[in-house]
Amino acid sequence: MKRLQPIILMLCALMPLGIQAKVKTEFGDSTKTHVFTLSAQLMTRGEYVHGAVADTNETYAAYVIERTRIYLHYQQPYLEVQIVPQHSGVWGTTNGGTFNLREAWAKTDVKGFFAQLGRQSLSYDDERVMGLDDWSMTGVYHDALKIGYEGFGHKLHLVGAYCQTNANMRGGTVYLNGNQPYKNMEMLWYHYDFKRWFSGSLLFVNTGIQSSKIDALGNPEKKTYYQQMAGAYWRFRYEPATPAGWWINADASFYYQFGKSADDVPINAWMVAVEAKAQANRWVQFNAGYFHMSGDENYTVPPPGSIGLQQHTHDHSFNLLYGSKHQFYGAMDFFYLQSFYGGYSPGLQDGHFGTTFTYQNMFDLQAQYHCLATTVDVLKAPTRLLGHELELKAGYRPVKWVTITASYTFMQGTKTMEMVKRASNRNQSHYAYLSVILQPTFVKVRF
Repeated sequence: MKRLQPIILMLCALMPLGIQAKVKTEFGDSTKTHVFTLSAQLMTRGEYVHGAVADTNETYAAYVIERTRIYLHYQQPYLEVQIVPQHSGVWGTTNGGTFNLREAWAKTDVKGFFAQLGRQSLSYDDERVMGLDDWSMTGVYHDALKIGYEGFGHKLHLVGAYCQTNANMRGGTVYLNGNQPYKNMEMLWYHYDFKRWFSGSLLFVNTGIQSSKIDALGNPEKKTYYQQMAGAYWRFRYEPATPAGWWINADASFYYQFGKSADDVPINAWMVAVEAKAQANRWVQFNAGYFHMSGDENYTVPPPGSIGLQQHTHDHSFNLLYGSKHQFYGAMDFFYLQSFYGGYSPGLQDGHFGTTFTYQNMFDLQAQYHCLATTVDVLKAPTRLLGHELELKAGYRPVKWVTITASYTFMQGTKTMEMVKRASNRNQSHYAYLSVILQPTFVKVRF
C-alpha cells in the first residue's frame, strides 16, 4: 500500500487542475489543445480447474485473481505520454502480489513520422507472434525505442530493445533472470492497405538470446546467440457498400524461424495459419480455421524406460515469441503457456470452428470446437491426436465500461496427451471462469 501512496497523492493534486480546465472548456475556450485522461481497468477473475492446467494429486482447484491498472494519458500537438502502473495477485495471497509498470512511454509525431520511447506494448497484425497478451496478469511489454512513418496507406515501424540485469561493469555482458526472454531485439514491420478490401504486412524479428551453456568453472557463457524470424500476414475483408448486415473476413499468415538457439543448435522452424469469419446477419457470425506449427520428434528428456539422451541436430520447434497465446491455442492453455514434459516440443496443429451470437452489442454467446494434434509422430504414441476441446462463453455489457464474462471448457484427451504431458488425469479436463472487468474514465479534460 505504501508503494501506491505517491501515485494517489499525485492524482489528487492533478484532479482540481483538471476540473478547472474542464469548466473553461465548457464555456467555449477552443484554444485548449492539451488533453489529460485518467482512467482505470479493474479485472477480477475466478477460476475453477478440474484435471487441467497442472499435474497434481488434487482433483480440482479454485482461486480468484485480480489486476488493477491506472492509465494516465496526456496529449498535445506533437507529444503524447502514457504511464500505466499495475498491480496483480491472488485473493488472500501473503506476498502482496506484484506491483510494476505496464507502460511508461513518450511519443512525438510530426507529419506521419514518429518516435516512441520507453516501456510499451507491441501489437501487430493478429497478435499471433507479437501481441499484448492481455489475458495474463502482467501482459507483455518491452523497454524499447520505436520509430516509423504512417501515411497514405503505408505503415513502417522499426523497433529496438536492449536489456541488462544490472547497470554495472561486472557481469554487465550477461543477461539472466530478467524481465524479458531476450537480451536484445530488433524488429521491422511494414504494412500496406492495397485496396478497400485488401491489406498485408511483412515482419522481420532478430532476437539475441543469452547462452544457456555453463563453462568448466560453473559460470554462464558470456555469449549471445541470434535467431531470426521472417513472415507475412494477409487480410481480406469484404463488406457491401449498402448495409446488408453481412461481411466476410479472411486472414492468412506464414512465419519462418532460423538462426541459433540458446544451446547453439541451428533452428529450422515454421508456422502457417488461416482463419475465416463470416457474418450472416446482424446477430450471427461463423468462423473456421487451421494452424500448423512445426515441432521436434525427439525428447530432450526421454520417456521412462528409455536409456540415455538423444541430442537434437536441429531445433524444429516454432517459438511464438511474444504473442497473445491464450486466444489461439485453446482456452485451457495446455500448449505454449505450459511446457511439454521434459522440454519435449512435438509441435501443434489445430482445426477449429465455431459460432457467435450477438444482441445489440450488449450480450453475446460463443461456442468453439478444437481438434488438437501434434505435428510429428510421438515416440510410442498410438496417434498424433491430442484431444477434442469444446469452449462455451457468454458475455454481458450492461454499460460500455463494464464487461461480465462466464466460460466453461471441456477437453477429452487421448493416450498421446497423457504421454506428452505426463499426467493420467488428462483424459477428461474441465475449466471454468467468471470475470468482471471495469474500465471507467474518471477525468478527461482540455486545458
